[in-house]
Amino acid sequence: MADQLPAALGLLLRAARERLAAAGIADPALDSRLIVEHFSGTTRTQAIAEPGQKVGSTALSAIEAALRRRVAGEPVHRILGYREFYGLRLALSPETLEPRSDTETLVDAVLPFARATAERLGECRILDLGTGTGAIALALLSAVPAATATGVDVSPEALATAAGNARDLGLGERFKALHSNWFEKVSGHYHVIASNPPYIPRRDIGNLQDEVRDFDPHRALDGGVDGLDPYRVIAAEAAGFLETQGKVAVEIGHTQKIEVTGVFAAAGYVLTGTHRDLGKNDRVLVFERRKP
Repeated sequence: MADQLPAALGLLLRAARERLAAAGIADPALDSRLIVEHFSGTTRTQAIAEPGQKVGSTALSAIEAALRRRVAGEPVHRILGYREFYGLRLALSPETLEPRSDTETLVDAVLPFARATAERLGECRILDLGTGTGAIALALLSAVPAATATGVDVSPEALATAAGNARDLGLGERFKALHSNWFEKVSGHYHVIASNPPYIPRRDIGNLQDEVRDFDPHRALDGGVDGLDPYRVIAAEAAGFLETQGKVAVEIGHTQKIEVTGVFAAAGYVLTGTHRDLGKNDRVLVFERRKP
């Protein structure tokens, strides 16, 4: 019960950490701090300088509920309702993937080209396929003031989340949310087409980490029988929406480089860049149309 939690901030943090540690949570110190600070409205500085500060009963009840959810396996950022990505706070919803640091590799891969394009042309038009929270598009917009982006998703709820994130970040005027199954309702031409598509082979979804399998939307994970279906769609259709000398950048599973490169090569693309994530795994491939 909530009244079993100590009301003093320092003791509360310790009790929460010990509870998560006993439940086998991977990083109990971080998760307990995130939960306690979020629901009590306190900061790390306060915990150090004022460990005796009292936490009210309403906050204690919220912390208790959050700890129960975390012990049951729900990811901490799902509980908080947001996730930091590329320095931006993004709201989550059940229909969005939780953006992760691996996907920041895609932003890093595209950003120099987007900046150069904006400097050269005074604009850079970005298409983010399967936008989810809007993470990729909004990170690029935040770094390239002259850029505009269209975020495409088949889920109306995901699009509402992305549009809300754009508004909250002051990027709403440069971001358009488009309900479309891949390119179906897309129009215009773009300098950058980027995507973190579903790429897990269907048979492997049941073997994913519990926090991914049980809480990320399966539609955003399922890449078909071999995990390559979305890449086939993108490779087949992107040329009709890509500016001359534009780039297509996709996140991949770390074992998929050869297969995905082959899919794009068959559609007339050349691989111009391979980017590794923090774990040194192949994570992002960048393609251009093959010159005649």
